[in-house]
Amino acid sequence: MPYARLCFQLSPSEQEQIQQWVAAHGTPQQVALRCRIVLAAAEGRSDVAIAEQLEVNRKTVILWRKRFSEQRLDALWEVATGRGRKPTYDIDKIAAIVDATLETKPEGMTHWSCRTMAKDQGVSKSTINAIWQAHNLKPHRTKTFKLSPDAKFLEKMTDVVGLYLNPPQQAIVLCVDEKSQIQALDRTQPGLPITTTLFAALEMLQGKVIGQCYQRHRHQQFLKFLRTLDQEFPGKVPLHLIMDNYGTHKHENVRAWLKRHPRFVLHFVPTSSSWLNLVERWFGVLDDKAIRRGVFRSVEDLKAAIDAFLKAWNKDPKPFVWTATVESIVEKLSRCR
Repeated sequence: MPYARLCFQLSPSEQEQIQQWVAAHGTPQQVALRCRIVLAAAEGRSDVAIAEQLEVNRKTVILWRKRFSEQRLDALWEVATGRGRKPTYDIDKIAAIVDATLETKPEGMTHWSCRTMAKDQGVSKSTINAIWQAHNLKPHRTKTFKLSPDAKFLEKMTDVVGLYLNPPQQAIVLCVDEKSQIQALDRTQPGLPITTTLFAALEMLQGKVIGQCYQRHRHQQFLKFLRTLDQEFPGKVPLHLIMDNYGTHKHENVRAWLKRHPRFVLHFVPTSSSWLNLVERWFGVLDDKAIRRGVFRSVEDLKAAIDAFLKAWNKDPKPFVWTATVESIVEKLSRCR
């Protein structure tokens, strides 16, 4: 086949995937070589130039240029019959190890480790590790998902997702929630931890966060925070607040205040669906970057760390972009059910 007929272009997803394979430490050398050939060919280089650069035979370049043109990404990981290292254990043994990992637990324990599974199955620890990696098994990690019992789940979810995907013009969308019982505890000191509660509002489009710490989680503190938001965003521009159904948010004093301030428009996420609130994503960043590994000897130390993180974040805020549609979420939840 002439060279011109074997020219091809990579889609953005193909380009990204191939570059990830090249960079990954676990990618076999033969696969990494094929990826480099394809990347060079996509740049328009000749077979001779690629062969010289990668120190391979020109026929090898022609072969993988042709195979990728016909089969795309699937071709790069193909191993010809009879090639490669022969497996130590047959498929039945591997299936038995996978089934035992997924369906059983060691006596008196919550999950398997490589050593306990190796002893139980009569194989080496490295064999178990290799099989778990090949099947993406991580017994030490558990994943759970709480389905919402809210009778108006779809209605509320559609409302919130609609704000994310199509925010209203001439209005501001704020994701509001509280991170309660943040511990101020010196890990080297015994005793009960002292805690604080952080009220935070994430401005959806810009990523700016307004936050205040309070000792208690009461409706009075929530009212103070609402007044802060009223001052932070002056004027008459509508403020759309996304928040949960916690009782503090629906206290009669809060409702009375909101009635006097009609610019505040409330949107409630369904019960047990805090994952719909983007400020929860920011709480995760706060916990990872400023709290989890910190040592705080007092509440004031903890508040100072939170304030410092808030100031640093707002110097260069990064918005979280919501991409999931209502249909895609409903499909995933259906699989969970």
